[in-house]
Amino acid sequence: MNLNECDEEKKKKLGNGVVGILAETVNKWERRTPLTPSHCARLLHGGKDRTGVSRIVVQPSAKRIHHDALYEDVGCEVSDDLSDCGLILGIKQPELEMILPERAYAFFSHTHKAQKENMPLLDKILSERVTLYDYELIVGDHGKRLLAFGQYAGRAGLVDFLHGLGQRYLSLGYSTPFLSLGSSYMYSSLAAAKAAVISVGEEIASQGLPLGICPLVFVFTGTGNVSLGAQEIFKLLPHTFVEPSKLPELFVKDKGVSQNGKSTKRVHHVYGCIITSQDIVEHQDPSKPFDKADYYVHPEHYNPVFHEKIAPYTSVLVNCMYWEKRFPRLLSTKQLQDLTAKGCPLVGICDITCDIGGSIEFVNRATLIDSPFFRFNPTNNSYYQDMDGDGLLCMAVDILPTEFAKEASQHFGDILSEFVGSLASMTEVSDLPAHLKRACISYRGELTSLYEYIPRMRKSDPDREAQDNISNGASNQRTYNILVSLSGHLFDKFLINEALDMIEAAGGSFHLAKCELGQSADAESYSELEVGADDRKVLDQIIDSLTRLANPDDEEDYIISPRKETNKISLKIGKVQQENEEKPEEMTKRSAVLILGAGRVCRPAAEFLASVRNISSQQWYKTYLGGEQRDVHVIVASLYLKDAKETVEGMPEVEAVQLDVSDNESLLKYVSQLKKHLITASYVDDETSMLHEKAKSAGITILGEMGLDPGIDHMMAMKMINEAHIRKGKVKSFTSYCGGLPSPAAANNPLAYKFSWNPAGAIRAGRNPAKYKSNGDIIHVDGEDLYDSATRFRVPNLPAFALECLPNRNSLVYGEHYGIESEASTIFRGTLRYEGIMIMSTLSKLGFFDNEANQLLSSGKSITFGALLSNVLVKDAEALDGEEEISKRIIKLGHSKESADKATKTIVFLGYHEEREIPSLCKSVFDATCYLMEEKLAYSGNEQDMVLLHHEVEVEFPESKRTEKHSATLLEFGEIKNGQMTTAMAKTVGIPAAIGALLLIEDKIKTRGVLRPLEPEVYLPALDILQAYGIKLMEKTE
Repeated sequence: MNLNECDEEKKKKLGNGVVGILAETVNKWERRTPLTPSHCARLLHGGKDRTGVSRIVVQPSAKRIHHDALYEDVGCEVSDDLSDCGLILGIKQPELEMILPERAYAFFSHTHKAQKENMPLLDKILSERVTLYDYELIVGDHGKRLLAFGQYAGRAGLVDFLHGLGQRYLSLGYSTPFLSLGSSYMYSSLAAAKAAVISVGEEIASQGLPLGICPLVFVFTGTGNVSLGAQEIFKLLPHTFVEPSKLPELFVKDKGVSQNGKSTKRVHHVYGCIITSQDIVEHQDPSKPFDKADYYVHPEHYNPVFHEKIAPYTSVLVNCMYWEKRFPRLLSTKQLQDLTAKGCPLVGICDITCDIGGSIEFVNRATLIDSPFFRFNPTNNSYYQDMDGDGLLCMAVDILPTEFAKEASQHFGDILSEFVGSLASMTEVSDLPAHLKRACISYRGELTSLYEYIPRMRKSDPDREAQDNISNGASNQRTYNILVSLSGHLFDKFLINEALDMIEAAGGSFHLAKCELGQSADAESYSELEVGADDRKVLDQIIDSLTRLANPDDEEDYIISPRKETNKISLKIGKVQQENEEKPEEMTKRSAVLILGAGRVCRPAAEFLASVRNISSQQWYKTYLGGEQRDVHVIVASLYLKDAKETVEGMPEVEAVQLDVSDNESLLKYVSQLKKHLITASYVDDETSMLHEKAKSAGITILGEMGLDPGIDHMMAMKMINEAHIRKGKVKSFTSYCGGLPSPAAANNPLAYKFSWNPAGAIRAGRNPAKYKSNGDIIHVDGEDLYDSATRFRVPNLPAFALECLPNRNSLVYGEHYGIESEASTIFRGTLRYEGIMIMSTLSKLGFFDNEANQLLSSGKSITFGALLSNVLVKDAEALDGEEEISKRIIKLGHSKESADKATKTIVFLGYHEEREIPSLCKSVFDATCYLMEEKLAYSGNEQDMVLLHHEVEVEFPESKRTEKHSATLLEFGEIKNGQMTTAMAKTVGIPAAIGALLLIEDKIKTRGVLRPLEPEVYLPALDILQAYGIKLMEKTE
């Protein structure tokens, strides 16, 4: 083969669909991977025509979070040789000698700002004619990075710091629940780490914290992903968030100290406070309010106040905020020394930014995962590696996300796998989608036009200039210098080069101090130039030239400027100009989805459907639905227009209408007549099943049971069962557990349960009969005995959850649905509740759920709850006096003291002992109980709910005589979005239904008639989209 043929062969590698995965070598702790085995499986099994990937070659690694054998199991090749690969993926930059010529690479290169420590890497890239994509530069239409680990840094960082906090407090003489917490990497999963934090929170809630360290206040800087991740962990503790201005009030409350000076009580929660720029600086002119845009342009006009207004009330500072040298420090060494002298409660710094010598001056070193802490004593300005002695506990680990390598890799790969096909099949960079094209720093060894500024930035590097000066015996230090901030379409319109030409042509010099790139056609970039000249007039001339560049029309009042608005730049940073010209509407596919109702599940469904037009959804839409995005017109309809408008508040693209659809039977018939698909989270009952042939004839699909339970439970089960059958396995046992529960912090009542709807339905469900199969025997449970049949249950990966399980109706039906009725000796579905649900059994036996008309309540007289309580327990209207008397009466009725005490606490908590009038609408004891439960067991404020779904499938392989145990777990918490609480239940019910609509819109579900999500055409893409949208399913095989 001659040289020309060799060159042609190398060129063929680029875009050949063969993907390589590097073994990470930069850091011993780096266990992350850009693609997990499950991502590789989807890419390979989807076929090259669909995914753009034909082969995946994985370099062997004994420390990668996923073992090599798992990659081989899904069809990857494991080899050190990546020479066949056209696209090679990594996390961190590879060693220079590992870079192969004429290939495409994607990793975090840290080269686009001409970082000098990485310029040898860029030189190698260019010399080997490599195409380089940088993950950091892939940005969505919302202006945020699509590929990042920020939230995992925040999560791992706070878990690690809480671990150290327990040790630090012990050295100060305080034993706290934090002492039992390990570092993040010590847990098998993020869920396990969260469970451990929850366990710590439960101990704080029950046992409290020593008063001497309280109030324990965590201050979080910033509102980005890092801060959100840290807050996510913090919220697992019993907590209260306070506004920055309210912090001093926490320290003027009763300290509960006795005459001998010792603590007389303990505190059962911690405090959180979120601060931003406006809380840490104030304008030098007291008459001027804080202005963020002005602060970014003129930080010299602002004074730091964090050390005066926030730090004196801070116990733990969790630093998550980006900082630059031109801004005031968050906390200087001198400020800390002054605070220490005044007795500041600050005990530690959790610097997740790891900005060495940055916003926190005395954090002067990075720490390691296995040695994450140092102690700084401001009194003598000394550093120590131990926990004992005076000073602050400090942590600044720079590779935190790898501590949750499994979840971080899954999250990263969920997004990257949407792009891999385009990158792997790319032969011309111009063919890439805009957001990927803009992330391409070099193409075949040449810098792309967007990054042609890099050589000039390198040339302007002060250290390099200083070295050149030494060599030349000259100095380029300028007499006059100024900081110029430029914003606009600097790079895609080549304006940055024009600006630099002006500076050099006038005889000036520049140093590019900062550069942030706009990553879409409409997004602007901005840069900060340190411009210098030896003559003041030259510097003024440069400023004039740049001003004319920024305002090209100022001297052309009578002619039309040939320069478009997009070709302008601004000398003001932070004030991004809005373009007023309307853009032509793009030719996109458009579909309409009508959501009936305005309940809690409707909002997340509407949000999901309205979001599919975004760039951030583009790749998963293409990967899992195989086409260009649709513009989905979402309409939310309710009997009352006001309710519909409240549901769509903050979603301007979603329409709210008034519509009366109160007859379900008529609705189903109407759907068939209009030939419109229907998706519902409700059970497919006999009435719905009877419409199968009509729907089929009409060419429509009625997709039922597309929520959580039923819904996601079906899909997870069928995926596990079908995969077992494909491998010629037989299902010996299928068990499923699901519960909608309060989060641990919200389970703050004797029943450890709360209702987001009328409790009557839940109580009646607790009295339904149940039937299941256990080791071949059919077990029947009468409705009256259901609560007594509760058994203790623990999820293996979430051991901190103390749960009980109740049989859930007829489990045998699911054996038929799933096709395992003849092979599985155990088929069981259960409802999860926290331990203590047996209280409901006691209440039921005492008569509190009696639905018959009560004689006392039907008398027409005003009756109090206390009188009704006596009527239920004593059979007369005499009031029972106090908890002790109530408990004794329950014991006399045949219940154990333990059951009586627990029931009494519940009765008193509900207010049954109170002498207040029962509403006249209550005609039975059941009605009165439901009234009190709805009042006392409702979610309040920002309390979170929680959804936990767990499947276990035991599979036997007759040929090999081997048995495997497969499990899948979903754990989801409610969250505040756009100022509104979106419950976990609403998300996990509403989003699957919305996904069902999307699958029908794109004709991915071919089956017509009435169906459940039991077929691969439904559950495979639906589960993939759920994961891509952020609802994570944890799978495990033993």
